[in-house]
Amino acid sequence: MKTKIILFTGLFIAAGLTSCSKYEDGPALSLRSKKERISNTWKIEKAFRSGEDVTADYDQYVLTLTKDGDARLVAIYTSGAFTFEYETNGTWKFENSKEVLVLDFEDNGADRKYQILRLKEDELWLREQGGEDELHLIPY
Repeated sequence: MKTKIILFTGLFIAAGLTSCSKYEDGPALSLRSKKERISNTWKIEKAFRSGEDVTADYDQYVLTLTKDGDARLVAIYTSGAFTFEYETNGTWKFENSKEVLVLDFEDNGADRKYQILRLKEDELWLREQGGEDELHLIPY
């Protein structure tokens, strides 16, 4: 009888934990902190603008986020025979109970706020606040 109570209690707790995911697309449960999961060097796997695939516009973007709150964005643009490399450094932080990622760069034109849709060790999905872009990032 005692074993059944322990098993039932464990299942109840597990069901409760999986039903209240912080992010729209998960994960439901992680043993790593949000700061540990977001700290990585990321590249864009998929990008959407108003539901349309615009991944090719982002194929040379690399975003590095450190545990200390530092951020670095590197992008390479090609137009005909010309190649232009863009780089800016700054900081990142969470807002709104860690549901929003705020990027604050030296180049204010690169500053953005993103709603976090998914935050896993190997996936970061973001939706731009006040914009139309949704970005799906994977480790670089």
